[in-house]
Amino acid sequence: MSFRKWFAGGLGVVLCLFVAWRPGFAGKESAGSVPLETVVDYIHSVLEADRTFYTVHVVERMQRRGVIESSEKWREVSALPLPAQFFQEAASLATLTGSSVRYRLISLNPINKQSGPQTEFERKALEAVMAHPEQPYKGQVKEGGARYFQALYADLAVSPICVSCHNADPRSSKRDYKLNDVLGAVLISIPIPE
Repeated sequence: MSFRKWFAGGLGVVLCLFVAWRPGFAGKESAGSVPLETVVDYIHSVLEADRTFYTVHVVERMQRRGVIESSEKWREVSALPLPAQFFQEAASLATLTGSSVRYRLISLNPINKQSGPQTEFERKALEAVMAHPEQPYKGQVKEGGARYFQALYADLAVSPICVSCHNADPRSSKRDYKLNDVLGAVLISIPIPE
């Protein structure tokens, strides 16, 4: 199955959940509406499953077999995108669907400095998720006159590939990661209808 078909299927599930959520959240309660916190949890579970599958069953497997490496410069050197790049590319493609759901990876120890916290809410949420990875951090924020519901979920090192990449990168401010350590968080942001 091609990446685009695989991605479109996962995105379709997420968008269906978002559509199911909106009527109930906008104050027009109806039978079958899904609470916002539940929808965000569903979105996260799809994102986490896709990224974990890609990391373990594509990147790790191909590198272990010596078929193809992953690289930050994957376009130039005909390599696989790193798992973080896979996530970022998917997030960029999701914006092209017209969906107002946004997601990205953030960290207190980012390799890519653009992945650091951009707001006080993000910094506080990252600190909370680092301390208690089993507990997502959720809340409402206001940006540019609009309100958003945001949720952060721990992003774990699910593979030795994650650990070796983060520990070896010269831009990394932390080089002692182990399997299942928290690398940062997945931030999901959904506008709140007025």
